Amino acid sequence: MNIGVLTLELEIPWANSLKDKRMIVNRVRDTVRKKFNVAVAEVDENDVWNRAVIAVVTVSNEQAYCNQVLDKVVDHIEAIRDCNLADYSLEFL
Repeated sequence: MNIGVLTLELEIPWANSLKDKRMIVNRVRDTVRKKFNVAVAEVDENDVWNRAVIAVVTVSNEQAYCNQVLDKVVDHIEAIRDCNLADYSLEFL
């Protein structure tokens, strides 16, 4: 069993409140869950208006499949206009 963990650092420069941030994070979370069938959660920077750290997790028998799915998630996040991908890291357990 292979577990792929993708940690994404997002910048949300036009968020003026936690409500604005939450709206964007929820939209990103819901679309990634629906499109890629992965687990998604905000894991850090909870009280900061213009930054979010999101973790995406997938499980598979093959590490190559986990890597492929998480690479597609990164591409999807980069295409979203509501936020900017500042950094990301990928880890396999």
